[in-house]
Amino acid sequence: MGTYAVTGSASGMGAASAARLREAGHRVVGVDLRDADVTADLGTADGRRHAADEILRLCGGALDGVAAVAGVGPNLPDAAAVASINYFGPVALLDALRPALEHEGGGRAVVIGSNSATTVPMIDDHLVGLLLAGDEEAARAHAAGAQRSLPAALAATSPSISAYATSKFALARWVRRTAVTPEWARRGITLNTIAPGAVVTPLMTGSTLSEDDLDPDTFPTPMPRGIFGRPADIAFWVTQFLSPEAGFTTGATLTVDGGTDAAMRPDAQPTAMPH
Repeated sequence: MGTYAVTGSASGMGAASAARLREAGHRVVGVDLRDADVTADLGTADGRRHAADEILRLCGGALDGVAAVAGVGPNLPDAAAVASINYFGPVALLDALRPALEHEGGGRAVVIGSNSATTVPMIDDHLVGLLLAGDEEAARAHAAGAQRSLPAALAATSPSISAYATSKFALARWVRRTAVTPEWARRGITLNTIAPGAVVTPLMTGSTLSEDDLDPDTFPTPMPRGIFGRPADIAFWVTQFLSPEAGFTTGATLTVDGGTDAAMRPDAQPTAMPH
């Protein structure tokens, strides 16, 4: 059996992923703001260092996999915090834990992105550049400034929608770029992204009042299956990406959204190489 670190383990997709791994007999080191083996705020540099140090201490310096699930949604009032938590949190933690994933056969890492990266037409290209450059101070300042220009109606319901979609877009791009570097790929470590759609979690219901208000037929984006996702739907794919047998899959983004992205962008994939 293996040893896995799961962030966001106290609720939602993180809790479901941790439970599925434990049910399979694995040891799980959970990380969250509360009710976890490691309590840490991944929105701060000190919190990330503490989380990495404690994970490495508890696992003895060796991990079979990491699931970076922790994140916040577009309803969070502070767009700067969204950038820090959703992008710099998983990136810094995975960078710190990468050596622990180096072993015979290589470890596995998966991050939770979002289909908002491809279905929300509010990607901030300048913020993407700042995030990928690793400039957290400038990224936070830009996200906060951009937030102030949101239309009042949108700001009232999803004040951090642009920062949210942009942070998830940049995270998926970071994964794709990083997964194929020698430090990861040639050392046997895989790195992939799961992009969920509308999954009923505390994060989602916090954005949309309550679960009782959810109706797939009136949801803002298409819901071809006519149902919402559940944390277990994402946890299934988390464990697939973390399995030893998944060694030939890296740098991929798997969209798990009941068909929303396909309905909105039917011709977006595949994209041909230019001549």
